[in-house]
Amino acid sequence: MSEAMVHVIDDDDEVRRALVFLLASVGIEARAHASATDFLTGFPRGSGGCIVTDVRMPEMTGIDLLKQLRQEDVRLPVIVMTGDGDIPLAVEAMKIGALDFLEKPFDDELFITSVRRALDVAKKTERLDAERRGFRDRFETLSGRERDVFHGLIAGHPNKIIAHLHGISPKTVEVYRANVMDKMKASSLSELVRMAMIIKPPHEEDGEPI
Repeated sequence: MSEAMVHVIDDDDEVRRALVFLLASVGIEARAHASATDFLTGFPRGSGGCIVTDVRMPEMTGIDLLKQLRQEDVRLPVIVMTGDGDIPLAVEAMKIGALDFLEKPFDDELFITSVRRALDVAKKTERLDAERRGFRDRFETLSGRERDVFHGLIAGHPNKIIAHLHGISPKTVEVYRANVMDKMKASSLSELVRMAMIIKPPHEEDGEPI
């Protein structure tokens, strides 16, 4: 699992130093960035952790950063810090994908609790991504006909229906079904369906899960 780093982004030097110090005092490693642009320039894609960013900054705002992260498919949890009158921006940030927002000035314990929650979410996301990659790699080993049977199985079709749809015999479907279960390392049909949903959750796209 990749290193869990909290990236603190704020154009206020004092705020950056204070938050990094606060996190260090409870054993959480943090790195400060003076701007969203600086963060994007030096951020290693694929690393773990979370982001804490001010919503109002010169050059690139916290909202712009969220949009850029979404465009680049960077899935680190983001906590947005807001000032007086920034609640509409905070709501917009949540709609774009921010995990949480904190109104300045905020309580130290509230901040630490929010960061720990974000780090927990990051770990779960990273595990799920690794599992998804593994399932996709297994799916890629299936032949064209095995994929046909795979889709039939996760759609809930019995062997006879799958056979009819693809012009093959039910016994042949049984052979392909056994191959699918073996290659996907699925011990049951319910596990195969779960794999399909993880590879491509139903809410992400219309049509077949893969």
